[in-house]
Amino acid sequence: MRRALLATLLLAGCGSPPPPPQDTPGSRLERAAQRAGLVGDPARAGLAGSWAADTDRLCIVPAGRDTFRIGALIDYGEGQGCAAAGTARRSGERVAVAFGPCRFDAHFDGERIVFPAAMPAACDRYCTGRASLDSLTVERLSGALAEAATLRTPSGKRLCSVGE
Repeated sequence: MRRALLATLLLAGCGSPPPPPQDTPGSRLERAAQRAGLVGDPARAGLAGSWAADTDRLCIVPAGRDTFRIGALIDYGEGQGCAAAGTARRSGERVAVAFGPCRFDAHFDGERIVFPAAMPAACDRYCTGRASLDSLTVERLSGALAEAATLRTPSGKRLCSVGE
């Protein structure tokens, strides 16, 4: 009896493939807005540029065929902040970020970049005071690479320049 029940449960999980996307008025409107350029298409949106929200900053510049230099700066003043630089690789809406031993996947929707709510413990080394990289959320400020390359830490180190 138990084997029959187990087999039934296993087969129930092997249902039919997911249905194709529906052709609803809302989905047609969304596609039309994307074609008209009113709504950005995440698949076509570029990752490189300057990103910001309040005092949080992010720079991303191309570093190779599929890689980017990425830098994050959070400055709450009075010894409260974060500064990290590393590399990133994009795969659809996922951005694999590596700030040295601090590795995680950020989410990119074409308009915003969002870091995970719970960052790995290795990321704590890039922050001082009570600041953290948890849930860093930024929106595109500029697509200009020259502007993105100018982001600096309070001590003057560039976060998105190769070789500095």
